[in-house]
Amino acid sequence: MDEEAKFIIDSTKEAMDNALIHLEKKLLNIRAGKATPSMVSGVMVDYYGTPTPIHQVSNVSTPDGMTITIQPWEKSLIPEIEKGIHIANLGFNPMNNGESIIINVPPLTEERRIELVKQTKAEGEDTKIGVRNDRKHANNELKKLEISEDLLKNLEIDIQKMTDNHIHKIESSLTAKEKEIMTV
Repeated sequence: MDEEAKFIIDSTKEAMDNALIHLEKKLLNIRAGKATPSMVSGVMVDYYGTPTPIHQVSNVSTPDGMTITIQPWEKSLIPEIEKGIHIANLGFNPMNNGESIIINVPPLTEERRIELVKQTKAEGEDTKIGVRNDRKHANNELKKLEISEDLLKNLEIDIQKMTDNHIHKIESSLTAKEKEIMTV
């Protein structure tokens, strides 16, 4: 196989792997009942005029399965953290005791669980589309190369196998997340 074809195959695999990594990060942010620090990982706080991730200005912990505690490093940030949580629209109602922010994570209703499963499936579908686009791009790039028809067909088969493998991994992740969400 020539160098250009190898480069196309390798970069396609890397792009598909990155799509899987991105999906896993997205799925972490979809809560499945138990409180985790990752539930607020997307919250940005206005830190002296600069939007900053919440974990860079505070300590986020979960003392139990239904509570998230946010201990800011500077007490003056408490209102900004509360504001960031509201802006992030996570459906949480933060309470502050003057020292820290406490979020009681309500148990999920059946309706909310179904909504989260739909959200999970949508994320998965977006990832599948990305993987299929990576396949299409790779096949188009391979067709531009001056290689034999046999080699082109073999490379397209390899790319299809890689695509199928990544789609299977996406399905597995979605099934596991769906089970996690629906478990009461």
